[in-house]
Amino acid sequence: MRTQLVTIHDVARAAGVSPATVSRVFNGGKVTPERAQSVQQAAAALGFAPNRLARSLRKQQSSVIALIIPDIENPFFTSLARGVEDAAQRTSFSVVLCNSDEDTDKERRYLEVALGEQMAGVIVAAASQDETDLAPLNARGVPVVAVDRRPHAAEVDAVQVDNQHGGEVATRHLLQAGYRRIACITGPRGASTSEERLAGYRMALYSAGDAAQTGDAYVRHADFRVEGGRAAMRELLALPEPPDAVFVANNLMTIGVLDALREVGRTPPALGVLSFGDVPWASLLRPSLSAVELPSYELGRTAADLLLQRIEGKPSPLQTVVLRTRLQVRESTAGP
Repeated sequence: MRTQLVTIHDVARAAGVSPATVSRVFNGGKVTPERAQSVQQAAAALGFAPNRLARSLRKQQSSVIALIIPDIENPFFTSLARGVEDAAQRTSFSVVLCNSDEDTDKERRYLEVALGEQMAGVIVAAASQDETDLAPLNARGVPVVAVDRRPHAAEVDAVQVDNQHGGEVATRHLLQAGYRRIACITGPRGASTSEERLAGYRMALYSAGDAAQTGDAYVRHADFRVEGGRAAMRELLALPEPPDAVFVANNLMTIGVLDALREVGRTPPALGVLSFGDVPWASLLRPSLSAVELPSYELGRTAADLLLQRIEGKPSPLQTVVLRTRLQVRESTAGP
């Protein structure tokens, strides 16, 4: 028995739209969410699947975008990836997730794969401000959006959080709570997020003047991982005059910090702990954990929307979108 081929005209009739609208839905064109949903529901009911291979050959690119992130184990990047995927799925693009492990060589290989496979575009959270090289993608006309972290001199769209403002607000809160010897455990040197959060910390201390210990005696660079936070906190606790509070520049290092405090019987808020990056279980800890809440899902969704606009060829100047953070004050910073 011969099966009848379902065409876009069949889908258009079932959805109550024009064939051109169906084509736009499956080729990444601009369509209202309501019409896109109607078309996708009609296509699913009829068993219609667009010929992606033919579309890729016509466009000389695939309908796949690469998302390169530094640490898939970090809940921040997991949420960011979900935002990218949800936005991409609305226009029938697929997402390939690549984990660079903060390794610029590994990141470079993924960028080369994106070029070799003629992927439609790339979203990247750069492993390094100075060493991440997006020039080959720019030269080939591959759309790129930098998310969370932006390499120096990269001519690409970017979506970031206001890291410096968030670091300043966090440190100022610790000062207002009565802490004076405030440490900062930030990420690797050269990562934009590390430097910007550290700059916010320094700005708050400088503004406080004599009310706080200034200088970098209480600053430690770590690797944005649990063990890095643990090792840095152990170093700080071994100082002749240990800190009475610590601002930790990401959520995974905060776990290591709390573990190091547990080892010596120190608990917040006697030694205040504030994390840059909230986690779902922060309010369940005892004491509950104060944190700077990051719009991770919105970062991913916005980055994908920007990339899809570039893929569609819409002419516009390069954009940098900066999203604000929000401080969640809980028990771990109640005061010394």
